[in-house]
Amino acid sequence: MADFVLVHGAWHGAWCWQRILPGLWRAGHRAFAVSLTGTGERAHQLAPDIRLADHIEDAAAVMEAEELQEAIVVGHSYGGLIITGLADRMPQRIARLVYVDAVVPLPGESWSSGHPESTRAQRRAAIAATGAIPPSDPALFGLSGDDANWISRRMRPQPGGVYDDPLHFDATRVAALPRSFIDCHAPALATIDPMRARVRAEPGWQVLEVATGHDPMISAPDALLHMLLAMAQH
Repeated sequence: MADFVLVHGAWHGAWCWQRILPGLWRAGHRAFAVSLTGTGERAHQLAPDIRLADHIEDAAAVMEAEELQEAIVVGHSYGGLIITGLADRMPQRIARLVYVDAVVPLPGESWSSGHPESTRAQRRAAIAATGAIPPSDPALFGLSGDDANWISRRMRPQPGGVYDDPLHFDATRVAALPRSFIDCHAPALATIDPMRARVRAEPGWQVLEVATGHDPMISAPDALLHMLLAMAQH
């Protein structure tokens, strides 16, 4: 039996793992999906002063409350920042980090660091106007039809205070943990391209590929579940 912690990306919530959690439970694992402050069912907490440290604290609180040990910690997209911060904080309680088409930061980088200037300008303008970043079009994630409608109903604005927040951490401490990157490349989300190159250039990474879009927990849940279950066997 393994412990799993699942951390969603921007605009999402714990709800996005609905097609993954039952399979982990059926296999006998403990699995917990985190909803970060101001997102998902916690959207009523949305505020401009929410920071990256608050979201890392959300994940750490689940680790503490459930007394998780040797956890497989999974971060999707923006959630890569959260699991990196969590690993820096409590590496002794983590067995593996899994970055699902996610941000893989270097010390001092922020979510915005890997984005083109046009994206940064657009999102900073939204933050200045509303304190939040409106959800992206599900088509950018390779979703259409019922899946696109399902996610559109649930996505909520992302707290703007996290966008330019730098993450400071001990890179050696984090790199000492087993790390996997799941590359979702059909279609590939352009803002993740720098991360795809980074994990292939750095030593020590397990890189897996799945031919789906940016939200594999929705568009290819069986493939993602199979990968996570295999990680629990090692």
